[in-house]
Amino acid sequence: MSAFHFDVSLQDFETRALQVSLNTPVLLSFWSASSASCKALTPVLEKLADEYQGRFLLAKIDADAHQELARYFGVRSAPTVVMLVGGQPRDGFAGARAEAEIRALIDRFALPPAFNPRAEAEKLAQVGDWAGALEILLPAIAAHAEPPDEALNLDAASALIELNRLEEAEALLARDYVIEAERAKALQMRISLARQSGDDALLLTRLAENPDDHAARLALAKSLAGQGRNEEALEAALEVARRDRHFDDGAGRRVMLQLFEIIGSSERNDDLVRKYRRALSSLLN
Repeated sequence: MSAFHFDVSLQDFETRALQVSLNTPVLLSFWSASSASCKALTPVLEKLADEYQGRFLLAKIDADAHQELARYFGVRSAPTVVMLVGGQPRDGFAGARAEAEIRALIDRFALPPAFNPRAEAEKLAQVGDWAGALEILLPAIAAHAEPPDEALNLDAASALIELNRLEEAEALLARDYVIEAERAKALQMRISLARQSGDDALLLTRLAENPDDHAARLALAKSLAGQGRNEEALEAALEVARRDRHFDDGAGRRVMLQLFEIIGSSERNDDLVRKYRRALSSLLN
């Protein structure tokens, strides 16, 4: 069963299709059990209805059982598809069609996509516009205050960390997270690293004088992670494991695992985490 595609009869056509089309486009699909083309077309139409998530609705009508409706819409054979908008047929086709052609018809009449604040903010985050992302996320959080949207809150906390507004991020993370508990924990760890960030110039000087100063290199890795310089952080921790996998009882490996947990809390870092997991595994095996 789906809210986006359903069977319609002569008895309920007016309420479930005609009146609905005054606000939402309704695609009428006239089908016949004896038609092989209908059996092929119907799953495609249902898939598109589910994909468009209510931007149009699919009303399926048995043309054999409801011949009066079929005659009214000029159906001569099944399958026949009619786009009903504002109570009036606007376009359609008879027979089988490629999915791309059906999609083009739907796109002409479907309602515009609903605004998705997370998706729009992510576009800005991808190009480093964290302030712009936050401008989208904060009003969305206010609109979803009860019950709070955990994902929206954590997206905003992540943006605040990137902007070094750590106190505000901590305030968001102080709430209870059930669905996104692991991600919330990772962001709290990121804040902790940000607060521990040391003097990178001093650490680099120590490493220039002694490349085997593993404590300095691990401190640098954590400092870089706190600044969101994820690949540099992972590379620094991996270098410790390369130079001495047994240093401080495997501290290089431990720090890398910690960084995987922090960095991997964002899907945009999936490829980076996979790359360094493979590198660590290859080094240790």
